[in-house]
Amino acid sequence: MPSVRDPMWRMLRCLLAVAALSMALACNRSSDPAPDGAPKGEARTFEGSWSAAGIKRTLTLGPGHESSVFDLNGSVVLSGEQRPAVGFRARVIGFSDDRATLLGRSVWTDERGDQVFSDLKSDTQVTGNRIFGTIRGGTGRYAGVTGDYSFEWKYMIEAGDGTVSGRSIDLNGQFTLGASESAPAGDP
Repeated sequence: MPSVRDPMWRMLRCLLAVAALSMALACNRSSDPAPDGAPKGEARTFEGSWSAAGIKRTLTLGPGHESSVFDLNGSVVLSGEQRPAVGFRARVIGFSDDRATLLGRSVWTDERGDQVFSDLKSDTQVTGNRIFGTIRGGTGRYAGVTGDYSFEWKYMIEAGDGTVSGRSIDLNGQFTLGASESAPAGDP
């Protein structure tokens, strides 16, 4: 084995240190367009897809009239140069009535654990299956974010036991970073 004082050994150690430093720096860089670098107050657009599965409980209120509560978990994958992140884990809970409305709340969580909060609504008599989301803040790098998005929802599987899965169609929206650096206490 070569001596640690050997010039070859010192050069090899130096090259290994440079390689390790280069790898560490490369791992800390994100290929995702992160909102951290976006100018505050500038609207940015995104598009993507949302797929989820979970439970839907339905109450039949007469012929052709149903109301449901749902709790779905899945993922949101975004595209476009201005997207806030590549993807999020997503959870949504809500209520829908096929003759009236859909109301829901959603939390998107990115790979860092930072979250985006949004309200969902739809007036089925006016918009059909189009659902509108209002972004109302977040945590971490999404603190103070506002915006909106819309999509159509299609259930792909509806099992008799209430298990469902579905996906969005034509998900697109915009967001604006706020000036605050953290979410207000008690306002998730």
